[in-house]
Amino acid sequence: MPFPRTTNAFRLAVLAVVIFCADTTRAQEETVTRQQALDTAVAYQLFVWTPTAQNAFHGRDAAGIRVDTPDHGFLRAGTRPGWWVPGERNVGVPYMWGGFSSLQEFTDGLRTGKYAGDVYSAEKRRLLEAAVSRQAVGIDCSGLVSRCWRLPRAYSTRTLPSVCIALASYDDLKPADILNTDNNHALLFKCWKDAAHERLYAFEAGSPPTWKVLLNDIPVSLLRGKGYRPYRYRHIVD
Repeated sequence: MPFPRTTNAFRLAVLAVVIFCADTTRAQEETVTRQQALDTAVAYQLFVWTPTAQNAFHGRDAAGIRVDTPDHGFLRAGTRPGWWVPGERNVGVPYMWGGFSSLQEFTDGLRTGKYAGDVYSAEKRRLLEAAVSRQAVGIDCSGLVSRCWRLPRAYSTRTLPSVCIALASYDDLKPADILNTDNNHALLFKCWKDAAHERLYAFEAGSPPTWKVLLNDIPVSLLRGKGYRPYRYRHIVD
């Protein structure tokens, strides 16, 4: 028995479904102004919180994932020490490998005893998403960019370029654009420090000197030498 021919009405219906699905996907990526993106970064940088001893942890979580919070008791040879202190006022959301916590999620997590941050390690780089603890809260470098751009989920340094336009030059950077290295690190450009474009200010999570969200003064020569590439979120509004 021959298969019935597709009618024009059927073809139009299928086309409508395809267009609707594409529009839905695009709609999930919100537009954001440059100032809104920078304001979000500042909110993470200046966020004030007071943890308890319960929010510090060094060991394997319930899923067997190694967690090391960057509290003042954290010491590991060859890496930066921790900084936050239980029972005291701390400023800045701590770095967490794979972290994508909103400020409210971070606050709620602290109250329920979740771990405040989780530092990077070679093991985590090898395991990638499998090394993300569900019992920790905080933000990592690409998670910060994802929040600033109001993305619907956490993008990694490997996938951020998929929602971006590649820029031809560092000189094309505008506030809230990014500099990214694949499977390594991302930072959110704020502005140039000098007219010669030799140094810039950028927000980043987990970079020296402290495991938290910072606004750093960075030499462009360092970034070029490490292979950072400039990108612009395709839905950003000037």
